[in-house]
Amino acid sequence: MSAGGLERRYRRLLAVYPWEHRRAYEEEMLAVLLEGARPGQTRPSAGDAVNLIGAGLRARLRVSARGLTEPAWADAAAVTGVLVALLLLAAAGKSLLDQVVSDPSLPPRLAPGGPDLVDWLRVAGWAAVGLAALIGLRRVAAGLAWAGVVGWLVLVGPGVTGQPSYVIDTLPQFALALVAAAALTVPAPPRRALAVLGTRRLAVLVLAPLAAVALLELNRATRPAFTSGPVSYQRLYGIEASSSTVFWLYAAGFAVAGLAVLVSLATLAPEVRRRVVVMLAPVAALALFIDTALAGWAASTMHMGHAIPLVPAQWAMVVLAPAVTFLAGVLLVRRREETLRMVALGRAADREGPAA
Repeated sequence: MSAGGLERRYRRLLAVYPWEHRRAYEEEMLAVLLEGARPGQTRPSAGDAVNLIGAGLRARLRVSARGLTEPAWADAAAVTGVLVALLLLAAAGKSLLDQVVSDPSLPPRLAPGGPDLVDWLRVAGWAAVGLAALIGLRRVAAGLAWAGVVGWLVLVGPGVTGQPSYVIDTLPQFALALVAAAALTVPAPPRRALAVLGTRRLAVLVLAPLAAVALLELNRATRPAFTSGPVSYQRLYGIEASSSTVFWLYAAGFAVAGLAVLVSLATLAPEVRRRVVVMLAPVAALALFIDTALAGWAASTMHMGHAIPLVPAQWAMVVLAPAVTFLAGVLLVRRREETLRMVALGRAADREGPAA
């Protein structure tokens, strides 16, 4: 292979570096590499390849880390922290109310036994996280959120061997808690979430989850009785009604609540909105992976009557799916905004016209 072939191979390795670095140093680095090549060498040595790839990845991480300190990321983190705290507060409130509101569709022996201390602590904790974040106590909010993460690890984590299905079922909530803690740890001006959201959006983000919880508990309390026989007409994701009309009324209520949240987030500034989506996407990816790739495992666990441990490859995917989704989202946002910037520069140049 010619020296030109060796040069092309080195350029492929140098492509690992960020384009800013390549623009400034690629030719100089390439000249040094070619000068140090052995006579007749056709491929980069293994040592050169490892060094170039490692250094390039480190340079990309440094560039990405600098990008995450942009004001738009701080604004998105402030909004995401409050939003996720409100969602977890709603989930905690639903769990607590499930221990209070009786479900007539269940046999009497399965009647709720009342909330315990953990139920109350979850509600109080996430309410405190949201309130602290809104009034400007960011460090307090972050500390409480990290306490929630640690609490899950202490209370639920040990069940990985004995109750893996329960651990997997609660993983999306753990991921949300992790997102809230990480987002609230990002430095931001005091009360930034309130400034970015405004009172109207904040009211929607507070009331919509509460309305969804109220509908769920209303449905729970009005289900057909256990002794009345199979009279349910519709059942989907725990929603049960004795007629199609009632079922679709519930569905409409949930749709309105969800649409209100989506519209509120969609009216944020585009650079903030995109980053909020990136921060929440890992949780969606994890939930999708659990509902699809682990569906067979969950069904087998239910019917076998004993715990079936996940294999290491499945645990690896549980960890990698959210991480890869977040990194891909960061790269897509950077690529999208760089494209928009270049388009804006082109349009500005067109408006200026040729120099006189």
